[in-house]
Amino acid sequence: MLSRQQVRYMMLTRRQLAVLCVSLGSVFLFSEYVLYYIAIWQCFWPHLELERSASIEPQKGRDISSPHQPIRVLFLADTHLLGSRQGHWFDRLRREWQMERSFQTAVSVHQPHAVFLLGDLLDEGKWCSDKEFWEEYLVRSRRMFRHNADVQFHVVVGNHDIGFHYDVTRQKLNRFEKAFNLSAVTTVTIQGNIFLLVNSVALDEDGCFMCAAAEEQLKDVSLSLNCTQGLVGEENAGKMQCKNAQKLPNSSPILLMHYPLYRESDANCTGPDSAPYNEKYTTFKARYDVVSQSASQKLLWWLQPRLVLTAHIHHGCVVHHPDGTLEHTLPSFSWRNRNNPSFLMAVIHPTGYSLTKCFLPKESSVITLYVISILLLLVWTCAKVRQRRRFFLSKQV
Repeated sequence: MLSRQQVRYMMLTRRQLAVLCVSLGSVFLFSEYVLYYIAIWQCFWPHLELERSASIEPQKGRDISSPHQPIRVLFLADTHLLGSRQGHWFDRLRREWQMERSFQTAVSVHQPHAVFLLGDLLDEGKWCSDKEFWEEYLVRSRRMFRHNADVQFHVVVGNHDIGFHYDVTRQKLNRFEKAFNLSAVTTVTIQGNIFLLVNSVALDEDGCFMCAAAEEQLKDVSLSLNCTQGLVGEENAGKMQCKNAQKLPNSSPILLMHYPLYRESDANCTGPDSAPYNEKYTTFKARYDVVSQSASQKLLWWLQPRLVLTAHIHHGCVVHHPDGTLEHTLPSFSWRNRNNPSFLMAVIHPTGYSLTKCFLPKESSVITLYVISILLLLVWTCAKVRQRRRFFLSKQV
């Protein structure tokens, strides 16, 4: 049986134990806090040249001189905050910490004027009770995505927020719209820029209670845009229509939705955040994975957006539609859905815009950092214990 003195020499000294604890704490602090700053500090707002250049998307045949200043906007998507039904408690804790740290770091470092979240804020909004929605989900989301009063924060409706089309009820739709001040088509204007937040779950064109409302509101917005751009006839009926229409800035809108516009698959998508090879050629299902072809054509024809930003499929993609409209599909902001989340940084002006993507730390890199650090600390601990044991044995001789 080992004596008390022998046991003491088989353990670390207080100083060595302190070094071990400080080292473990440093690894944790670096991995869970500092690493986000290092990644996000490497991202910069894109340059926007306000003269005609390759970095600007022109205003589809119109030359507009604008007194407005460019605005800085962050776009993110598919955060999927877990509820009480799916996912382990540690999974929820871990993912929400990662997203909160990323968002707070991005807002602190880059100081945007506005943030848009392109749907699926929640993971179980389609199932949760009113009590869970108002007392848990909403409180957690507001804590995670807290921001200064001078930063506008807007949320687009996603299928996990209210359910797929066949599962949506008035109660689930109304509570989400009330919580985030939304309608089927929500118009947000910032410094002369028009952002149209469309509930893409309501674009099934089957006359359902929310689909009919969405189509009517899209027609109203289309009329307002045409009136602003002088595309409505000068006859009395046209003047009367424009008199009652919503007054909008003279700028082509930016369309924000959860579902992407119609495309067959992600076969033509490239980049570090595009779908894996085995998923790229999977055919998308209309009204489930993407908006139907007819609804997509209506949106492009009625609204004539200069840019479309979408989400839903958790992978990134850039699509050039036949009419020249550019669509960016954003990948998920959650590490639960992908190894390399990212968000979009945009500098936007009524006469143009410029985009860049900011990638967050890879989860595989963080895990590797933890494994290597722990192994090194174990080797160091074993070496120190062995050194003390040898010293003890030498004293016994």
